[in-house]
Amino acid sequence: MQHRIVVLGAGYTGAIAAGRLAKRLRREDVTITLVSAEPDFVERVRMHQLAAGQHLKPRPLSEMFAGTGVELRLAKVTGVDVDRKTVAVIDANGADELTYDTLVYALGSGWNTQGVPGAAEHAYEIAGRPGALRLRQRLARLDAGQTVVVVGGGLTGLEAATEIAEARPDLDVALTARGGLGDWLSPKGREHLWKVFGKLGITVHEHAAVTGVEADRVATADGKGIPAAVTVWTTGFAVHPIAEATALKVTGTGQIVVDGTMRSVSHPDVYAVGDAAMAIGPGDKPLRMSCASGGPAAWQAADAIAARLTGGKLPSTPIRYFNQCVSLGRKEGLIQYVTADDRAVQAVLTGRLAAVYKELVCKGAAWGVANPTLGLPTRRRRVTPDRAATGSAVKAPA
Repeated sequence: MQHRIVVLGAGYTGAIAAGRLAKRLRREDVTITLVSAEPDFVERVRMHQLAAGQHLKPRPLSEMFAGTGVELRLAKVTGVDVDRKTVAVIDANGADELTYDTLVYALGSGWNTQGVPGAAEHAYEIAGRPGALRLRQRLARLDAGQTVVVVGGGLTGLEAATEIAEARPDLDVALTARGGLGDWLSPKGREHLWKVFGKLGITVHEHAAVTGVEADRVATADGKGIPAAVTVWTTGFAVHPIAEATALKVTGTGQIVVDGTMRSVSHPDVYAVGDAAMAIGPGDKPLRMSCASGGPAAWQAADAIAARLTGGKLPSTPIRYFNQCVSLGRKEGLIQYVTADDRAVQAVLTGRLAAVYKELVCKGAAWGVANPTLGLPTRRRRVTPDRAATGSAVKAPA
């Protein structure tokens, strides 16, 4: 009997995990089903570009996984029963149920309104393609001189504000940050950030926590109002709610608690990767929601699954950070080098070279997904019958 592996979500982490499993395991021994609600791979790190009017290269999942042994299932996941080992989905033909022996949960996250009144009703988001396209259409209807306010001073907010300001210099772009602009960066990083914002004419409201969103303004904690023809909300991400409705051990925010191999601490036949997982990195700090940690987590999970099924050695390489890559429009960038646990150091790369660096990182990530069984040498191992039946009970490293 073939061991049934089901991967939920075909974003960066889900697609990487499915492709790597196809590289590691023999097709005769396993079936790998990748479930995606969308027919195309979405380059989430480019949603600010899509919103600003740029056209992204289409990447059909059916073409990407053709001939790899990965079966693509276009369907929306509606539930997971970890006791029965089933996944409820709905597709063009109606409701259905998939059965698994090993599950890789990679449903990711969406935008997080933080419970701020009016945000869901009046703000625009770029956490996914539908939201980015909706914002794109709204920006196209704005007249010169109208104000766009980006709420959130994190990486997504910085990229959105600079991309919109560069693409539409006729608009009045502003950004609100709960703290100081780029206050987690090194002094050199912050200096370059202020330089680019000044050059693009972006107004910055520091230490301005937004407490409400209306159709034409945002309200801040100090009682002030900032005019906004369009409000773009980038204050972090909220995980997909399905995991929280299961018997899996999850955090208060709904992330699945995993060990060092991305395996659920409560259900050993379930692995979680990307934004859906609560994994601990260097310095005993949780890994942040990012491609920087999501990709390595997907490699870790796939290699651990393959090792447990074939009797191989479990991966033990810790996930760490090297830099934070920030695009500041198409011509400017900022590469902030960091410690293993993601703290800024003095070294930075700025300007056009940094923009090229960030672009290469984005292209490299997309290439890795688009060529799931290329790159590293293929080493497909045979799954032993007893492990195929049980998923193996090999103890994971901490």
